[in-house]
Amino acid sequence: MSAPLPQNAMPLAAVIGDPIAHSRSPRLHGHWLARYGINGHYIPLKIAPQDFAEALQMLPRMGFAGANVTIPHKEVALALADHATPLAKRIGAANTLSFTENGIEADNTDAYGFTQNILSQHPDWQPKTVAVIGAGGASRAVLAALLDLGATEIRLSNRSPQRALDLAAEFGPAIRAVAWDERSTALADCDTLVNATSLGMQGHPALELDLNDLPQTAVVNDLVYAPLETPLQAQARARGNPCVDGLGMLLYQAAAGFERWFAHKPEVDETLRQAVLAP
Repeated sequence: MSAPLPQNAMPLAAVIGDPIAHSRSPRLHGHWLARYGINGHYIPLKIAPQDFAEALQMLPRMGFAGANVTIPHKEVALALADHATPLAKRIGAANTLSFTENGIEADNTDAYGFTQNILSQHPDWQPKTVAVIGAGGASRAVLAALLDLGATEIRLSNRSPQRALDLAAEFGPAIRAVAWDERSTALADCDTLVNATSLGMQGHPALELDLNDLPQTAVVNDLVYAPLETPLQAQARARGNPCVDGLGMLLYQAAAGFERWFAHKPEVDETLRQAVLAP
C-alpha cells in the first residue's frame, strides 16, 4: 500500500507516459492552477514500462496527490491499484490515479470526457445507432459510455478484425463487429459516428471513409485533436453534419482528477480551450 500524502504538503500531480513530451495536460492543468491561484504543480513524467510499478510507489512518498496515466501504462495502472472504480474495471484501464491513505485509487474518466464533450455542444444528443471506427484503448471507453447512454446498436469496425470481434464478445450483444471493407456502408441509419483511431492525426494517414450513407443529421466526433479539424471532420462538415472535435474529451476527462488532487472544481470553457491550443 502506498504512503499517505504528507500533511501540509504543496499539492503535486503528474501525467505519466512514454513518450510524454507531446502531452497538453501540463498546459491544461497549469492554466487551472494559475486561474484559481492554487500553489501547486502538475508535471509530465516520462517513465518507461519497466519502471512504472516502482514509480507508482515512490510518487506518494514524494508528496504527489495523484497522476494521470497515458500510453502505454493505462492497463498496468489498473492492475497495480489497490482500489478501482467499477467503470475502470469495466473499461479495463485507468487514466486517473489518486494517492490516499487507503492506497492507490484508480478511475477512468475517459468515458465521462467523451460524453460531456458531445453533450456540451449538443445537449439533446441521445445515441441509439452508432458507428465506431477503431477497437483500441480509446474505443473501450467510448463503448462503455455509449452503452450507458442507451445505445442499442454499435457497429464497430477495426483494421484488425479480431480486435473488433473480441470487444463485441466482451461488451455484449449491442456491439456488432463490422468488416473493415464494409465500414462505409455500415454508416446507414446511424445517428452518431466516432473515430477512435489515430487515423487523421498529424503524421498519420487520413481515415478513408465514404460518408454518402451517413445521415446528415448524424453527429460526427473525431477523438483526434491534433489537428483540431481532421480530414474526417472537414468532410463531414462540408456535407452538413454537426461535428465535435476531440479536444473537449481531453478537457473534460481532466476535470475530475484536478478536483480530487487540488480540491477545486475547474471550469471547462473557451478560455481553457484557447490556452491549451496556444502555440
